[in-house]
Amino acid sequence: MNEFWVFGYGSLMWRPGFAFAERREATLVGAHRRLCVYSHVHRGTPDRPGLVLGLDRGGSCRGMAFRVMPEQWEETLAYLREREQATMVYREAWRTVTLPATDDAPAREARALAYLVDRRHPQYAGHIGADEQLPYVLNGHGRSGPCPDYVRNTVVHLREMGIADPLLERLVALMDDAAQTV
Repeated sequence: MNEFWVFGYGSLMWRPGFAFAERREATLVGAHRRLCVYSHVHRGTPDRPGLVLGLDRGGSCRGMAFRVMPEQWEETLAYLREREQATMVYREAWRTVTLPATDDAPAREARALAYLVDRRHPQYAGHIGADEQLPYVLNGHGRSGPCPDYVRNTVVHLREMGIADPLLERLVALMDDAAQTV
């Protein structure tokens, strides 16, 4: 392989943590962004899990693709495995993403490394609604910080990209309501 891309759909979009040569919006078909992973490391603990995004099967997902130079690939892959597979709730998978046209480049497809949620893993939360998600988000705090910050940062970056996520928007509204009642 002469080209290495990484697909980000959550915090990787706004905090990749690795060097990249190019960053482009991208769409992955066959999986969608969903708050469906109980976080035991980055945004929670086993005793007080937070809730983070996963790529769950079905639908499509707009996110960000990062092209990594071949000489930096091994270091990037090691970093991603440490970050994304701390508890093995995500499966590494190569998926085709569509890169839309820019002023500098035509639209095209590329193979990108993506981290998909493993539905058989005990940390898989499934399809729970915003009301059920709220306590996990409000109480989650892990190695990477408070879970509410993660959710808000994700929503801010999705808005900047022109992506509407009604479930995440509802969750932020519930978080705001909860903050006002304290």
